[in-house]
Amino acid sequence: MAAQEHPIHDAHRRTLLKAAAALAVSTGATIAGGAAALLSSQTARAETNPKTLRIGFQKYGNFVVLKARGTLEKKFAAQGISVQWLEFPAGPQLLEGLNAGAVDVGTVGETPPIFAQAAGVDFVYIANEPPAPRGEALVVPHDSPIRSVAELHGKKVALNRGSNVHFLLVKALQRAGLAYTDIQPIYLTPADARAAFIQRSIDAWVIWDPYLAAVERQANARVLTNAEGIVSNIQYYVATRKFATTQPQVLHVLLDELNQIGQWGRNNIPAVAAQLSPLVGLDTATLELALGRAGYGVQPITEATLAYQQQIADTFTNLRLIPKKLTVAEARWDTA
Repeated sequence: MAAQEHPIHDAHRRTLLKAAAALAVSTGATIAGGAAALLSSQTARAETNPKTLRIGFQKYGNFVVLKARGTLEKKFAAQGISVQWLEFPAGPQLLEGLNAGAVDVGTVGETPPIFAQAAGVDFVYIANEPPAPRGEALVVPHDSPIRSVAELHGKKVALNRGSNVHFLLVKALQRAGLAYTDIQPIYLTPADARAAFIQRSIDAWVIWDPYLAAVERQANARVLTNAEGIVSNIQYYVATRKFATTQPQVLHVLLDELNQIGQWGRNNIPAVAAQLSPLVGLDTATLELALGRAGYGVQPITEATLAYQQQIADTFTNLRLIPKKLTVAEARWDTA
């Protein structure tokens, strides 16, 4: 994919629907069967009907714990609101689902919203988790001759384009005196990138937890650098602007429940790992490693947070990875 291209284009909504429907087939049982029909029959579903809250999640994090515990469903039962969970492989794909009208609220890393806003996706930031800079890293095979980020010049580095680690890679390269054009970025989903990493068809991989913890423990990957001192690695909760405007009370209940789950999880990492293990297909030791470097709790979006996101946006604009200059504050939730 050329640097100027991006998978989300608001001028091609019909194409998005087809892509999201295809995603439903390819990303497993959580989406398969329901989301494809949802996209075709409920894309025009009125957000005036709050009887179903559609949550886009990834295979890790507080949403997975919340889904497993079932407390949100109990909370909304008295209001006649059901909860539908839709799984996506990464943030960019989740935001495609949000743009296509399949998702009301979701969780993504710090970079996907920048690409989405640049493409005209109408969403708002509703909250964030504390920074977790140890939860993403640039890794190489344990016996790789590469010992520093500076030695990545001319090398193949895999990443999920537009994901949170995209910003880490850019800033880590700059810190090492390299430009983004000095490497060969290979845009792959986490599953495909892991296969390429194991097969040695790439030189390095920039990835987030729990994939990071898994490749460290299962493949003895060596960390060149994590995000400490480079970028924050913030997880955001986002919603469609229309849903956030018309159903703020639903989102406040959701955020309160997420905060309670986060506070509990911080003090019960072994229990969270045990609960997540059968759901994400990773052993508890790997999950404990990942959970030990996660951020916990839900925080309101602040001016400082928006300024940090603006820095990311400006960085990608300057690199021509997004087509225009953004004003991140336009995606702030005014009713928060």
